[in-house]
Amino acid sequence: MKRFLALLKKEYLHIFRDMRTLMILFGMPIVQILIFGYVIKNEVKDVDIAVLDYAHDEYSIELRSKIQASGYLNIVDELQSSEQIHDAFKRAKVSEVIVFPNDLANDLQKDNQPAIQLILDATDPNYAQLIGQYTEAILLDYAVEMSAITPQQESIKLENRMVFNEELESSFMFVPGTMAFILMLLSALMSSITIAREKETGSMEVLLVSSLKPLQVVLGKVMPYVILAFVNAVSVILVGNIVFGVPIEGSVILLMLVSVLFVITSLALGIMISTIADKQFTAMMMSMLILMLPTMLLSGFIFPIENMPEVLQWLSCIIPARWYLEIIKSIMLKGAGIAFIWQQVLILTGMFIVTIAISVKNYKLRLE
Repeated sequence: MKRFLALLKKEYLHIFRDMRTLMILFGMPIVQILIFGYVIKNEVKDVDIAVLDYAHDEYSIELRSKIQASGYLNIVDELQSSEQIHDAFKRAKVSEVIVFPNDLANDLQKDNQPAIQLILDATDPNYAQLIGQYTEAILLDYAVEMSAITPQQESIKLENRMVFNEELESSFMFVPGTMAFILMLLSALMSSITIAREKETGSMEVLLVSSLKPLQVVLGKVMPYVILAFVNAVSVILVGNIVFGVPIEGSVILLMLVSVLFVITSLALGIMISTIADKQFTAMMMSMLILMLPTMLLSGFIFPIENMPEVLQWLSCIIPARWYLEIIKSIMLKGAGIAFIWQQVLILTGMFIVTIAISVKNYKLRLE
């Protein structure tokens, strides 16, 4: 019995002396419950919308004030014509456009039903429907207030119009998200074991004493996987298009180029993890923990980023899949060109440069 208790004591000491084990045992559950608790929300909050106000009268001003004061919708743009609606959606600036008719005041005063149009970006159909329901509730509440003043007043007539996904196909949301998730995880996993494998097998010393520069070693480890990952990207896009019917409205060449950029960024991220980890298993676990959960929860794949607390919204900015997801939705569903996605492309390029630089620095430290 004493020997058994001594063994138990030894194991407990091993566990409590290993900070990484303690972080996994006690830190991960706390982090996960906090992330899930804040991210998984079914309500709408601070959704950016635009207004096309043909009326510009006291009623439209009151309605806009009521919408802004609700806390659910945030008017960030005022459009001047219907031609600007698609551009606003393509730039991913807004999720909804509310169109007030020219004769709004006249209809209200004459007890007619003014037709207010709600145009929604249905690339995420569930979210679009939810935004539409919140908007309808705010506008109909205003109609009830008007009825209290003029009891004969009829309700406002609302016309919903979905763009980019009129049939509200859920595959239009999940296929692009799954593409980003698969490419991110596979690319990072493939490259994360490369340098770690050299360390584990003992062949790292050969690289360290070779005449190759650190940048050459890091790029040499990335490049062989680029073609393999690109084949994966093409196959995933083709399956999404042919099997699930997700359209490619924009340039196929542009879609392939940004997919290559995302792939090499993911590969570079895996290489960075590989320079930190000592063993292949450790590198794979780090890739799974660091990339899988954040990519699923913070990229906008499943849960809208706008609904998250501001801290998590900032955190989502360092997730490459977030920017790639915005890009492929814009190209595939909205037909957007480089003029609408250049900022996201620039961010992914910056991420690639930073991760390669960190990988080279880590390799240099080992070299020294």
